[in-house]
Amino acid sequence: MKFIKKSDLIILAVVLVVCSVAWYSYQNIFGKRPAQAEIYYNSKLVQTVDLTAGVDRRFSIEQNKNVVFHVFKDGSIDFEESDCPDKICIKAGKLHTIGESAACLPNGIVLKIVAKGQRSADDLDLVVG
Repeated sequence: MKFIKKSDLIILAVVLVVCSVAWYSYQNIFGKRPAQAEIYYNSKLVQTVDLTAGVDRRFSIEQNKNVVFHVFKDGSIDFEESDCPDKICIKAGKLHTIGESAACLPNGIVLKIVAKGQRSADDLDLVVG
């Protein structure tokens, strides 16, 4: 009795191809569109950051100076410093594709990447806490 059958390998190959095509399509559709970062503090939008390539800067929000963000020249953003105990927000890394998000829950801060200039009243609200 074999542990892996030929049909198992075929199913695995089909699943891998479908996942690869879906990932590639998502990156090409949403990865190329202009994006902006929205920063929420206690479920309220406090700052919007343009992620235009070529800009490199560090900043913090007025509500919490202990959390520092870094916008990179390649158009990505991340949590650079935080006074939270576990540092999961920093470990999230660079965000640049529409739909990505990271959170520093002890400080009540959420960073979300959205399409530039396409926010409407029909968009879902972000609720934390």
